[in-house]
Amino acid sequence: MRRRDFLAASAALTAMQARAQQAGPPKGRLKQCAMAVNFKEGTSFDDMCRAAVKAGCQGFDLPEPKDWPTLRKYGLTPSTAPRNGYSVEDGMLRKELHARMEPLIHGTIDQCAANGVPNMIAVGGQRRGISYEEGADIVVAYLNRFKAHAEEKGVTICLEVMNSKLTPDSLGRLDQICDHVAWGVDVCKRVNSPRVKLLFDIYHVQIMDGDVCRNIQQNLQWIGHFHTGGVPGRNEIDETQELNYRFIAKTIADLGYTGYVAHEYRPGPGHDPVQSLIRAVEIMTV
Repeated sequence: MRRRDFLAASAALTAMQARAQQAGPPKGRLKQCAMAVNFKEGTSFDDMCRAAVKAGCQGFDLPEPKDWPTLRKYGLTPSTAPRNGYSVEDGMLRKELHARMEPLIHGTIDQCAANGVPNMIAVGGQRRGISYEEGADIVVAYLNRFKAHAEEKGVTICLEVMNSKLTPDSLGRLDQICDHVAWGVDVCKRVNSPRVKLLFDIYHVQIMDGDVCRNIQQNLQWIGHFHTGGVPGRNEIDETQELNYRFIAKTIADLGYTGYVAHEYRPGPGHDPVQSLIRAVEIMTV
């Protein structure tokens, strides 16, 4: 290597390391993550990463695979991979889509393992007349197709609990099969794999089941990931909404949870997204 090329490469490496080190030591006992919805539309991904680092985040949730190298540049972990091959409406419940979805899910597991992504999201999908009992049988059988592969690769499939009470324009997910903690826990228990767990979305759980901290305490072994959001409205998690997120954070941390907590709130009108993210991380730093 020529001296000029060596110096250029060294400078690039030094700059990358400096960016990664800007985050400083982890804040508190929880590994917190930002998400794209925390920012104004049109914000560049690099600016999102810089804001996440400034706030003290250790990860970024549901980024597209093309953005994973950028996260690494800033010292952030892509904490959960997005859906690939299915949607909130047409999820794992749809038997007619299983053959098409299966290679895509296996591919996501491999892609996560190769890139150090610990989790991948999964959704049950809309019931469309299917009973909860039949739906559980279908989803359990389908997840059983992937659990050995997920265990081998060390990737956790996280089935999200959603609310089916509110309409989509109010951030609800009408007709979802996985709309209660008890249903999701039953599925995870039946699959019985350390790599199939719940994505415990605190916003959705509060709307459907309430009793958030007790649900966490009773079911932590089946929870692989958390999402936050203020109730009502899914805005900031501060004093403008009904949940005490500081208490929730302490509950999670006191149980010894070692996974990630991702902020999925939307900044309220007129709020500075960067300051809102800094405040959210402060609230959950325990």
